[in-house]
Amino acid sequence: MEHVIRLHGRHTLHDRVTGPVREVPFEPPAWARALTVRLSYDKGAGTIDLGCAGPAGFRGWSGGAREEYTIGPHWATPGYLPGEPEPGVWRVLLGLYRVPAEGLPYEVTVTAYDTPPQEPPPPAVPGGERPPPAAERRGLPRLDGLTWVAGDLHAHTVHSDGALTVPALAGHARDAGLDFLAVTDHNTVSHHRELPAAARASGVTLVPGQEVTTDLGHANAFGDLGWIDFRRPPGTWARAADGGGGVLSINHPVAADCAWRHSPDIGAHAAEIWHWSWWDRTWGAPLAWAAAWRDDPVLLGGSDFHSERDGQKLGAPTTWVLAEDPGDPASVVAGVRARRTAVSTTPGGPLLLRHGADFLIAGGDGLVLWGPQTRQVVTGDLVTLPAHPGPHRLETARNEVMALCT
Repeated sequence: MEHVIRLHGRHTLHDRVTGPVREVPFEPPAWARALTVRLSYDKGAGTIDLGCAGPAGFRGWSGGAREEYTIGPHWATPGYLPGEPEPGVWRVLLGLYRVPAEGLPYEVTVTAYDTPPQEPPPPAVPGGERPPPAAERRGLPRLDGLTWVAGDLHAHTVHSDGALTVPALAGHARDAGLDFLAVTDHNTVSHHRELPAAARASGVTLVPGQEVTTDLGHANAFGDLGWIDFRRPPGTWARAADGGGGVLSINHPVAADCAWRHSPDIGAHAAEIWHWSWWDRTWGAPLAWAAAWRDDPVLLGGSDFHSERDGQKLGAPTTWVLAEDPGDPASVVAGVRARRTAVSTTPGGPLLLRHGADFLIAGGDGLVLWGPQTRQVVTGDLVTLPAHPGPHRLETARNEVMALCT
């Protein structure tokens, strides 16, 4: 049995600036076991993002990556949460990403089914051999029982606008020589339930994350925090992350139209200063933003990986975290919370670590160590130097940044 509901509307530029996410309510029949929602509009005239809220709350978000989703008791389109469709009023969420001045008409078609869709078989992690841990490959000592782990804190899957499934992304991270990977799909947490199995199969620690995404800036929330509502003020994101034992990081704060234009004073301490868009690292804007933002920023890096077709590579840059248990996602997040972070070009690139009371520098021969009280040319491939407070970096003779540490 099927039941079809058709909903029409038109959103204007005024709607976008006064309320960029709009709700279109509908009530499915009580017998519905699954729902399919399709959105139609003139894509040459604008862009409307797509999401869903059930009577009990959030059920998914796919932004501009999809025009259709299905929710059933055991399976849902990636980006959406499976579960029995609860009775009551549902809402199609429409994000008015780009709307022309004359307005943008749309049609939403909801189809209710009495038979749930068949769950597809789970994708497998591609085969491959797990390389030795990054600290072992680099000859990095442990510190007070803690281990340096190398990872990427920003990556996407088919649960938002990425090209790979969670298992395929985990296999890709393994092949890139990463110890951990944060999976941070846009405005959804539907990928979280797939992380433990993919982590076991790949040998890569998968950190649950969400890229909280708005027109005025993006932020990564790391940890098992549940869904963070991107429609609320950014200060609430930081409080939710902190209250749940996680971390909120302001993403790519000077990256073109994705730059951070919310207030900088939201209670966050971490920022993704090194993003793939920092392609010319003689350009000082990211470091200048961090210095103007706060005296003690936690410096992070992320590739923002979506697809190799875009020329992106996992682990470029690589974030290093000093963690108690390399196999525990919560331990990686705790290391970030404790400010035990550094960033390098790749897992094998020059490395600057704050290792106790010292700087530990690997692969930095001939580079310059820069900091608030430090100007020194590094001599040797594995060097220990007295550490000083504040963010530091390694640079080439032409001021190209090669490594950062908090």
